[in-house]
Amino acid sequence: MVIKTDELPAAAPADSAREHGSQTGGKGRPGAAEPPSVMLLNGDCPESLKKEDGAAEPPRENGLDEGEPGDETTGQEVIVIQDTGFSVKILAPGIEPFSLQVSPQEMVQEIHQVLMDREDTCHRTCFSLHLDGNMLDHFSELRSVEGLQEGSVLRVVEEPYTVREARIHVRHVRDLLKSLDPSDAFNGVDCNSLSFLSVFTDGDLGDSGKRKKGLEMDPIDCTPPEYILPGSRERPLCPLQPQNRDWKPLQCLKVLTMSGWNPPPGNRKMHGDLMYLFVITAEDRQVSITASTRGFYLNQSTAYHFNPKPASPRFLSHSLVELLNQISPTFKKNFAVLQKKRVQRHPFERIATPFQVYSWTAPQAEHAMDCVRAEDAYTSRLGYEEHIPGQTRDWNEELQTTRELPRKNLPERLLRERAIFKVHSDFTAAATRGAMAVIDGNVMAINPSEETKMQMFIWNNIFFSLGFDVRDHYKDFGGDVAAYVAPTNDLNGVRTYNAVDVEGLYTLGTVVVDYRGYRVTAQSIIPGILERDQEQSVIYGSIDFGKTVVSHPRYLELLERTSRPLKILRHRVLNDRDEEVELCSSVECKGIIGNDGRHYILDLLRTFPPDLNFLPVSGEELPEECTRAGFPRAHRHKLCCLRQELVDAFVEHRYLLFMKLAALQLMQQKASKVENTTSLENGGLSPSESKPEDPLGPEVGSQEEGGSASGLAKVKELAETIASDDGTADPRSREVIRNACKAVGSISSTAFDIRFNPDIFSPGVRFPESCQDEVRDQKQLLKDAAAFLLSCQIPGLKIGIGELITRSAKHIFKTYLQGVELSGLSAAISHFLNCFLSSYPNPVAHLPADELLSKKRNKRRKNRPPGAADNTAWAVMTPQELWKNICQEAKNYFDFSLECDSVDQAVETYGLQKITLLREISLKTGIQILLKEYSFDSRHKPAFTEEDVLNIFPVVKHVNPKASDAFHFFQSGQAKVQQGFLKEGCELINEALNLFNNVYGAMHVEICACLRLLARLHYIMGDYAEALSNQQKAVLMSERVMGIEHPNTIQEYMHLALYCFASSQLSTALSLLYRARYLMLLVFGEDHPEMALLDNNIGLVLHGVMEYDLSLRFLENALAVSTKYHGPKALKVALSHHLVARVYESKAEFRSALQHEKEGYTIYKTQLGEDHEKTKESSEYLKCLTQQAVALQRTMNEIYRNGSSANIPPLKFTAPSMASVLEQLNVINGILFIPLSQKDLENLKAEVARRHQLQEASKNRDKAEEPMATEPEPAGAPEDVGSQPQAAKDPSSPSLQG
Repeated sequence: MVIKTDELPAAAPADSAREHGSQTGGKGRPGAAEPPSVMLLNGDCPESLKKEDGAAEPPRENGLDEGEPGDETTGQEVIVIQDTGFSVKILAPGIEPFSLQVSPQEMVQEIHQVLMDREDTCHRTCFSLHLDGNMLDHFSELRSVEGLQEGSVLRVVEEPYTVREARIHVRHVRDLLKSLDPSDAFNGVDCNSLSFLSVFTDGDLGDSGKRKKGLEMDPIDCTPPEYILPGSRERPLCPLQPQNRDWKPLQCLKVLTMSGWNPPPGNRKMHGDLMYLFVITAEDRQVSITASTRGFYLNQSTAYHFNPKPASPRFLSHSLVELLNQISPTFKKNFAVLQKKRVQRHPFERIATPFQVYSWTAPQAEHAMDCVRAEDAYTSRLGYEEHIPGQTRDWNEELQTTRELPRKNLPERLLRERAIFKVHSDFTAAATRGAMAVIDGNVMAINPSEETKMQMFIWNNIFFSLGFDVRDHYKDFGGDVAAYVAPTNDLNGVRTYNAVDVEGLYTLGTVVVDYRGYRVTAQSIIPGILERDQEQSVIYGSIDFGKTVVSHPRYLELLERTSRPLKILRHRVLNDRDEEVELCSSVECKGIIGNDGRHYILDLLRTFPPDLNFLPVSGEELPEECTRAGFPRAHRHKLCCLRQELVDAFVEHRYLLFMKLAALQLMQQKASKVENTTSLENGGLSPSESKPEDPLGPEVGSQEEGGSASGLAKVKELAETIASDDGTADPRSREVIRNACKAVGSISSTAFDIRFNPDIFSPGVRFPESCQDEVRDQKQLLKDAAAFLLSCQIPGLKIGIGELITRSAKHIFKTYLQGVELSGLSAAISHFLNCFLSSYPNPVAHLPADELLSKKRNKRRKNRPPGAADNTAWAVMTPQELWKNICQEAKNYFDFSLECDSVDQAVETYGLQKITLLREISLKTGIQILLKEYSFDSRHKPAFTEEDVLNIFPVVKHVNPKASDAFHFFQSGQAKVQQGFLKEGCELINEALNLFNNVYGAMHVEICACLRLLARLHYIMGDYAEALSNQQKAVLMSERVMGIEHPNTIQEYMHLALYCFASSQLSTALSLLYRARYLMLLVFGEDHPEMALLDNNIGLVLHGVMEYDLSLRFLENALAVSTKYHGPKALKVALSHHLVARVYESKAEFRSALQHEKEGYTIYKTQLGEDHEKTKESSEYLKCLTQQAVALQRTMNEIYRNGSSANIPPLKFTAPSMASVLEQLNVINGILFIPLSQKDLENLKAEVARRHQLQEASKNRDKAEEPMATEPEPAGAPEDVGSQPQAAKDPSSPSLQG
């Protein structure tokens, strides 16, 4: 299926503008296509601005032609996806017929999967489905099956086995037996991962939850575990992975393994024997089983005597489970219970994740016999890689063929993206396995005679190289250090070019794996590359960093299409013969045409412009912001580049500057009414003054909001007119745009267009004389970007000292591990952790006992695998030395001076936690440690022993293919919701969820975000059950794909607790909040701004269940944290004071209540003014508290006067109502309004629609006026400036901030 690239139609980058209209708005929903107000980044500019390079970019996006036809197809496409399902009847041997809901675009294979998962049919794997006596093809879609319709009967027919089918069957039975066993998740295999939600919710939420718990007004135990209370110093590790009841495995069999008599001898093959199994039942009966073409039966062999004749009785059964049911009563009973439990688990607890997630802790586990695991280890699963015919997979062909699939309409794009994603996740898994095999020394090098660092490997059609500078390739860039960072830079380049997705341009499948201190790059192999010399192959770019440079017209044409979205400038450089060569990428980017005729680009490590703050160049001065901060600084390599997000932010910043400069000039022209143009140089800002930190200058800053907004709209219109070049713009306006373009460094003088030359400041690259002006401008642009990074982006970031320490420790650990022999690995890692985290002053490393023996042997072995050094230098490391190195590394690498020379000093000085540092270093390096309580602070014994280090996992970096259509639906849905159109937003997000599922399968980070938003929407619209169901899925998915203690998971737990509380599941809500607080303490510690929100949630729920003292502990802690991070005068602090006051009121401690409410009132009054409703509310509450306090005092006086005979009216103590607690919970979680009825919702939407129409009318009225008007807009203008209508700002409208 190889298509020659020259025959492919040239399509524009699919990711550039992505026509917000054609895909999202195509459904005819009002405004679904409205682009955000500023959408004019390079990649995202409207067609009218693209006209200037019309030739290079045909007006086709995603293969959709412009205009109406595209819109129509989108309307139909969505319907195709939601093709109506129908039900069919399934007849399987030995069970009652049942009906199954299917959808027309499913494959027959998917029904197979469902049957293999169902409790009553799960033991079958080798069967076919027949309709009216005809066998259905595995891979055909249901809609293409003739005669298949509502009510059709599909018969399950048992098929004869082959060796392959028998192996699949045994593997499946093993998976069923281990379905509740978490060991695969702890060991990080087969995309299993952990989830603990069910431990805290007692199984499923939803209806069953309500039935089980009633309204929960029975007394509930609210006591939190001691270690999560505010102020507790204890940070236990064991609660991280609580024991799940279902994990106590029900033993069905003692042993199921391959027999030693395999494979069957020739004469038995001719009787149909495929393989032999050996089983010990739970009753200790030992049996030998033959897998034959007709099924499984007992034979007469024993462990030492081969007799393949059938036993009597032989119990021939088509499935192994049926056979075992007959010979072992325990198996029959326990297997049934096991399957019942398996299907009761939430599907999200058992579906495989797309990429492997590793756990940094694991409990001590028994090592049990496992036939499949043993077989996998020794065949390395190459033989039947994922059961694909043809043995090993041609990864490159699969990766490239999926990219060539058609993408003209939505169904085609979905099919294509699903194929790309599936192949990519398979490739990542295979590359990871291969990289580990390479470092463990299990793969033969293709150049075995060279020294270890220079060796390269091929395994499973993947090419592996190590991150060392082998042939002084990176000599000018920093040697080994540069060679270590180059692969990740290259991966970022691959990610970016893949996202632009230009037809006809191919990148390699790339995965970067860090394992045991080594960095391995895994790449798919270009056909023919291994037979040729690199010099002959490269027809574009340079193989020696710019000395010899070549170019190629087809590559220029393909790369030109990426230049706008990637903001890369087409430029000329000089080669070694002083000839000019034209490029549209950095010189290192190489173009190679493979034997398959495809145009590949590789070595994309300089896709993004360099960061001049870390690249001192003699004779070049950086802007003042940089020099003031001590830049440029020499770094250990010269490959520092700006991140893509930074480039985008810089361009967006420049675009706003461009718009405002032009608007300012237009206004000045209008105001001065003088004929001669008020040029930028004399009237506004000169280019040199347009400093990033003051983008507007005093004049624009003082403009009234409305006026400036209308001015910007005019500039946009003007810019589009000029770019379309139809001659209607007058010369003065052209001058305005030209000046603004020049001021912001645009490469075009008629439109805003910023691009970078990636070769500027590249060592060894020279530019022609004729380009000196352009080079000067480009140098200035890079300097401005470096200054922008320092002055605008970095001030918004906080430096995490803990992060700094663990990153420095990781750098040291990497080189430390490279000198460790495999047999000393656990000793070396535990010794490093002791030096890093234990207070024990002089830990001693335990060298493996046979150290002397291995030294003698090693002298003879010149070529060891990279992981087999005979170096014991690691054993002499001391804590003092390690911490000295950490401080030095922090200074050299991050230019940060750490004031500590031991872990205890670091903890003391910076308020860190040892458990957090342990988690961070483990995640960064792939260490897995035993789940137990570590005594870090003991000065008598080290915290870690060898037995505490269980495993070391790879840390894997790869590209994440995106589901583009789904993502656009998701964004449009979010936009709708922010405008207050909840129903429409909900529909769009549901649509996005369908499309995400279509591309990614059931488990993915983006699906998690979708479910979270859906849950929130349902909650706002009053549908608590639906909110609970969606949020439960979001929590499970976050645990499974991000990790059980990932910050995102902690947030998901908090949302779920809120919805549980709203559904009256109070004890569940509390246990979820307690779990969230435990995780928060483990990951960040007490001192974190988010802790305030969490403690407010806990305090409110405890207030609701009348646990006042406990409630106060959490609320007062939240108040302290908010005050620390937001300042004592912040509105958040006022709210905190109010919450505390309410609890004191419930306790009848009115003096304290009044004191706190007064604090809150003062903040509201100073921040919002006397007349704001918040200030008034607080004032009312103060009056109410005062009255209660007076009443209480009267009563007390009465008692003092008259003693026990006093006649006392009963005091009214207010127990909080659930509704009022819920209202406060919504406020602190940023949900501002819960509509009371459908009618309210309808009214609200009508109001929003009415305002929308008013705005449209006022805009149209504006356009009818003279185009250069400078008067402020009508009264409604200030609202226009915001991105949402007034309704969304109204406190009574639904809002999704927070």
